[in-house]
Amino acid sequence: MPLSSTLLPALLGLGTGLSLIVAIGAQNAYLLKLGVVAARRIMLPVVLLCALSDAVLIAAGTAGVGAVVQRAPDVLVVARVVGSGFLIVYGLLAARRALRRGSESMAPTTDSAGVGNGKGIRLGSAIATVAAFTWLNPHVYLDAVVFLGSLANQQAPNARWWWVGGAVCASFVWFFSLGFGARLLRPLFGKPLAWRVLDGLIAVVMVALGLRLALAG
Repeated sequence: MPLSSTLLPALLGLGTGLSLIVAIGAQNAYLLKLGVVAARRIMLPVVLLCALSDAVLIAAGTAGVGAVVQRAPDVLVVARVVGSGFLIVYGLLAARRALRRGSESMAPTTDSAGVGNGKGIRLGSAIATVAAFTWLNPHVYLDAVVFLGSLANQQAPNARWWWVGGAVCASFVWFFSLGFGARLLRPLFGKPLAWRVLDGLIAVVMVALGLRLALAG
């Protein structure tokens, strides 16, 4: 099989996937903060959940589920209402943390090697939160299932799943880079003020996205 029918579609899928996923959003903002404080044993299943969720959604859209999503608007309405409420509440909690003077407790604890040990962060809680950010967002169904699925189906039959492989690879590259690369910011977040600024930014992003989602109907 020539490279033009395998490598080129894969690269196009990779570029398209990155263009959609590399943006300021609720999921990315949460992963950034979690990556600063959490240990690797917590980050690995979290980023895997994000990447595998994208893979499932993109593959489902390519297999034809996108048409089903478009014909079931009530499902998206429920996801929009629940998702907007979740984002707004999370944003308000972040705003409260940013305004509290006791923000020192948010700084990552470190072991003798200066590496964050993730104490106080529970794996189950982290997975549940990132799952909510992922699956309660109706835009993920429109972007991954409908949009990317339709683009995949516009490829030649022998190139379609190569394109999907590139798009899925984009998700893995991005989430692993963000989740594990965030630890490079730990020296900066040794200061309580940095945490207050980050929580303030997260509050703005979450509340803005939640309101946008709530009014999108």
